Amino acid sequence: MVQRLTYRRRHSYHNISNRTRIVKTPGGKLVYQYVKKQSSPTVCGVSGVKLNGLPLRRPTDLSSKRLSKKNKTVHRVYGGHLSHAVVRERIVRAFLIEEQKIVKKVLKLQQAKERAADAKKDASTLRPSKSSCLVFASHS
Repeated sequence: MVQRLTYRRRHSYHNISNRTRIVKTPGGKLVYQYVKKQSSPTVCGVSGVKLNGLPLRRPTDLSSKRLSKKNKTVHRVYGGHLSHAVVRERIVRAFLIEEQKIVKKVLKLQQAKERAADAKKDASTLRPSKSSCLVFASHS
């Protein structure tokens, strides 16, 4: 005859939080052993990709008493929160924006120089010189 088994805890429902395995003890008895729920992987907040280098642990196991900070993060900017691809994209985007600002500044300076040169050129052609005034006066 098969040995009957009873739950060891008060919770008697057959659901995910009460998952068990049947294990044979050294004394030859069959008993229930409770299986912990498997945790979901840590995912990137932007892209939703699974983050590499982080352990799959239940929230209680991630406390500072059980797991140190160096085991819960990746040593990088936004490590443990954003994937490497997203961080790389942000860095490149920031660099390109700064470069674009510099290019705009340089173009603005060049245009200002050209305007100044054009204004100087126009001013010299519009204002007659003294020698040209004398020529006009002598002809009349």
